Amino acid sequence: MLKRIFVTLTLSATIMGCATNPVTGKNELMLVSEQQELSIGAQQYLPARQSQGGDYVVDLALSAYVSEVGNKLAAASDRKLPYEFKVLNNSVPNAWALPGGKISINRGLLINLHSEAELAAVLGHEIVHAAAKHGAKQMSKGMLLQTAVLATAVSTQNSDYGGLAQLGAGLGAQLLTQKFGRDAERESDYYGMQYMVKAGYNPQGAVDLQRTFVKMQAGQPTDALNALFASHPASEERVQNNLRLLATLPQDGILGKERYQKKIAHLIKTKPAYDAYDKGREALGKHRYSAAKRYALQAIALEPKEALFYSLSGDALVKQTQFQGARQQYDKAIKLNPDFFYFYLQRGLTNQALQLNNQAEADLKKSLKLLPTGNAYYALGNLAERSGNFEQAKSYYTKVANNKDAMGKDAFTKLLTLDLGQNPSKYLQVRFGKGKMGRIVAEIGNPTPKNIGGLQVLIQVADASGRPQQIQRSLRGSVASGKKRVFDLGLQGLTDQQLQSLKGKITAASLVN
Repeated sequence: MLKRIFVTLTLSATIMGCATNPVTGKNELMLVSEQQELSIGAQQYLPARQSQGGDYVVDLALSAYVSEVGNKLAAASDRKLPYEFKVLNNSVPNAWALPGGKISINRGLLINLHSEAELAAVLGHEIVHAAAKHGAKQMSKGMLLQTAVLATAVSTQNSDYGGLAQLGAGLGAQLLTQKFGRDAERESDYYGMQYMVKAGYNPQGAVDLQRTFVKMQAGQPTDALNALFASHPASEERVQNNLRLLATLPQDGILGKERYQKKIAHLIKTKPAYDAYDKGREALGKHRYSAAKRYALQAIALEPKEALFYSLSGDALVKQTQFQGARQQYDKAIKLNPDFFYFYLQRGLTNQALQLNNQAEADLKKSLKLLPTGNAYYALGNLAERSGNFEQAKSYYTKVANNKDAMGKDAFTKLLTLDLGQNPSKYLQVRFGKGKMGRIVAEIGNPTPKNIGGLQVLIQVADASGRPQQIQRSLRGSVASGKKRVFDLGLQGLTDQQLQSLKGKITAASLVN
């Protein structure tokens, strides 16, 4: 049965999902509509940028320049989309494209390029990823997997497969970390070079770019470079492929070496400041708080307009429990860049430590609008619980409780404390059966991190004439965390038919020490 369901669903998807690739002209399986692509890109673009440092706003002229180059290439593409181009405030050399033409490039990659033509090669490559629906194609493959899982869930309704059939959260993060296949990378190189020519650029820039990547990769990539080469694997093969295509294309377009160097002059000038900042974040992670603060001050002296540097100073002061000073640093960061979630999150947590609860709540909610984080939800849960708004606290804790980290476990414990009395059946498992001497028993499982007692069970069973009858039972003792326990319900003499009709639920429970 399972095999037939899967084949039917897959064939239906294939029949309904074939589409012509607007770049290559090939017929391809596509289960994601254009409207879905546009919607996904629009919804995920801001949180994806926020999660990777936010937009680089110190030198807005540089951002405008990148958009100018990107828009020239977008005009030459085979697919008209609402393209956008953003420079991210991130030292990692990387670039990416979301479905719908939402493209970003890190300042860490810009500083490694040598010409406007190389920049055009990067952006043209990413434009092809969007125009040729490479991200949507990856999602379509994932949908086929979900269809297979859904078929399994249909066939085995009592299994745990049903949860796997649902789309997970963090779609933007998944799209950014996906690895395109070799065919998709070749297509992006091939058509990207042609877009360069149409936009007036010398495709030599694409060859130079791949040579740059090969050199970077040969230098034993650091963790920072791994992100680039995971999604854009460099190889001599790609250099040679680009050289062969270059021989067939006109090469009288713009290289733009001098113009590019002028445009990134401020990046180059302030690179020592960002190097100091990166060292400061590393020191902070190693609990060297005084060193982190020194690096922050060094970075601020070199580039006083960068908000990240003040937030680093604030983070170091928080670790030293100097909350008033930290708050002042986050104030400065927000004044310089009012559109980055981290500054509001950190100021909100600092306000919470200072017991400025109204200000803390406002900051945490502002951070959530820019990027939802477990830290903000957990802190808001604490604030709501302290104020006696337990229903609101439960709502916040629920959003964090499924996380596997320490905060998630703590949120689950807090949720359990607040909610167990009202909804015990959400946290405990019960099943009925026959025990010794034919007596009816209930096996109660407790998967929570706390011991639970005060148990009451409501049982519904048909009497001899088939009429439903309800029986309430209080159970003595408790069930230890992560354990199961069998309780005698004091019922016996039930027929097999009555036993099959027996239903029940836990109606009361409480935490025990």
